[in-house]
Amino acid sequence: MSADEIRLRPIGHRDARRWREARHRSAAWLAPWDATVPPGHQVRPSSFHTLVRRLHRQARAGATVPFAIKVDEEFAGQVTVSNIVRGSAQFASIGYWIDQQYAGRGVMPRAVALVIDHCFTSVGLHRIEIAIRPENSNSLRVVEKLGIREIGYAPRFLHIDGAWRDHRIYAVTVEECPEGMLARLRNG
Repeated sequence: MSADEIRLRPIGHRDARRWREARHRSAAWLAPWDATVPPGHQVRPSSFHTLVRRLHRQARAGATVPFAIKVDEEFAGQVTVSNIVRGSAQFASIGYWIDQQYAGRGVMPRAVALVIDHCFTSVGLHRIEIAIRPENSNSLRVVEKLGIREIGYAPRFLHIDGAWRDHRIYAVTVEECPEGMLARLRNG
């Protein structure tokens, strides 16, 4: 999938070096928004390769769709569709992060739009949700640019940066963007 200089593809082991560089370069910038594991629970993957193996296993089970974001063929971040629910629900959540050096260039709204379009067409989902900390102005700007509506507030929703954090919940359904999310972004 691509739009302008942005290309999305499944994240893989070949992304290891660039992923680590991006995470290291942007560590302080990303830390307030990074998911953490509550004390006493299963630890996060200890390496990029362990993370990719876990994501690929979840993808084969139909629970996750993980993407690497490339800008002009350079690794720039990640968008992951997770918590895919089938049956009568047909919904999922999207999470994302970007290397700080690509922030503010409109990369993430286009990447998220591409992923939502993929979810509504190829994956066959009906609804996509995005949970964002109220203090995360950069992520709030992404859903604002995409015109995704806020549907609720979830106190102590996710363990982020070492504590349970409140989140604003946003959602969009396939009926709300019949021409596609990328077209909606470009025409907005």
